[in-house]
Amino acid sequence: MIRNPENLARIDAKETEQDTKRARGFNLSAQGKENLTGYLFLLPWFAGLILLTAGPMFGSLYLSFTRFDLISSPVWIGVQNYLAMLQDPRWLSAVRVTLIYVFFSVPLKMLFALALALMLNRGLRGLSIYRAVYYVPSLLGGSVAIAILWQQIFDANGLVNQVLGMIGIKSTTSWISSPNYALGTLIVLAVWQFGSPMIIFLAGLKQIPSEYYEAATTDGAGKIYQFWRITLPLLTPIVFFNMILQMIGAFQAFTPAFIVSGGTGGPIDSTLFYTLYIYQEGFGNLHMGYASAMAWVLLVAIALFTALAFLTSRYWVFYQDERR
Repeated sequence: MIRNPENLARIDAKETEQDTKRARGFNLSAQGKENLTGYLFLLPWFAGLILLTAGPMFGSLYLSFTRFDLISSPVWIGVQNYLAMLQDPRWLSAVRVTLIYVFFSVPLKMLFALALALMLNRGLRGLSIYRAVYYVPSLLGGSVAIAILWQQIFDANGLVNQVLGMIGIKSTTSWISSPNYALGTLIVLAVWQFGSPMIIFLAGLKQIPSEYYEAATTDGAGKIYQFWRITLPLLTPIVFFNMILQMIGAFQAFTPAFIVSGGTGGPIDSTLFYTLYIYQEGFGNLHMGYASAMAWVLLVAIALFTALAFLTSRYWVFYQDERR
């Protein structure tokens, strides 16, 4: 029997189409198995996110509208915890102390870090050793041991008064215990932890093309002019990045104030950081609902300051790929 060539062509086309569908089904099945394997590897991270981050976070949001003492069941009281903050003098004191700490420690730390980065960028021998040495305070600055050491340095018989005595200035002031100077010592401690922003500044300085400086030198521009017209404008993205990181870290500072004041925020609440007051109310006075409300106010405050920084960055942050 002789088959029509057209019929044979149709049969071959159908068989080819069926083979293609089967191949596609096999490929989709293989892709699905690969995706499933990826999701299984991500499952521990998702579980941690839900159980350790998102779950407690939304749980604290609920507790912020309750009266909860960690023993009895939470009692819903609405926004009373938030309204109580405005009538709490210690809450207002904690806000004032924290804002002073943030607005002084962050700029001073960044200025000091930038100055050291500019010095190290001059091609010193053993640059890696200098970077490691200067970075050590950032690794140790938030530890309990360094906070205790800082307390001893600024004590009445500490290193600071000994150095002052060597240059003819006799002082018996316990700087760390004086309400006028205690917060200042913690600001100095924050500035001393300049290693992290310094490393980032140094990396940014390495990315600035040397041709810019060569052209400026040829035109007779001095070092100061080169800094203000070349270095600083091209470094503004790094300045912005460091500012955001340091600002958020300063708002969340806790360990130095806790160790130096013995957990009290003294003397006379001069070192009562916001996070320390949250700890006192939540775990000291068992006002966990009130502490949760304060924590959410802190979260909103950090978000607002960060948003403000991003909104104003368009006026002073310069990116090389932008055309203005």
